[in-house]
Amino acid sequence: MFLYIFDLLGTAIFAVSGVSMAFRLKMDAVGVLVLASVVAIGGGTIRDLILDAPVFWLTDNNYIWIVVATCALMIAFIKKPTRIPWYVLPVSDAVGLAVFTVIGAEKALHYGFSPTVAVLMGTLTGCGGGAIRDVLAGQIPFIFQKEIYASACIIGGSVYCLLDYSHLPRVINILVAAGVVLAIRLTAIKWQLSLPTFSK
Repeated sequence: MFLYIFDLLGTAIFAVSGVSMAFRLKMDAVGVLVLASVVAIGGGTIRDLILDAPVFWLTDNNYIWIVVATCALMIAFIKKPTRIPWYVLPVSDAVGLAVFTVIGAEKALHYGFSPTVAVLMGTLTGCGGGAIRDVLAGQIPFIFQKEIYASACIIGGSVYCLLDYSHLPRVINILVAAGVVLAIRLTAIKWQLSLPTFSK
């Protein structure tokens, strides 16, 4: 139940990041809903297709309603979208990234895949939706830039897989691994840390 609530929370938070970008680009209600949906359920959808697992939102429509409700609330209560603070998008994206990385790694382990696959699935779950959102918004996805983004997922997913071998409660493993991803991402945002880029 904790993992399920954690997953729904991550869906809502990632939907907020999609809505924030749609507002910033002055999209209409359809654009808001599309960006919120792809970032909230896109990465998990790709993950489930790769793992040959039932696509989560097809079997549980609560995820769709969470996205719709998040869009409706933000449209209703934010009267002047252009005044949304700059940090809302990166911070909400960082929280969603942390949650979905752990969810993706946990699901791969649950289906019997190796820790290596679990780390990859955690990274895909965390980054996939955001990458689709950025492409639809006409921007280069974070994952392809010098941002410390996918690397945070890899580290957090690895931490979760290592903790999975311990005898600690699974709730502790989830919170610690998600905290690692969030701490790395927020530190990178705060101090503008980045990875080296390649050029001629």
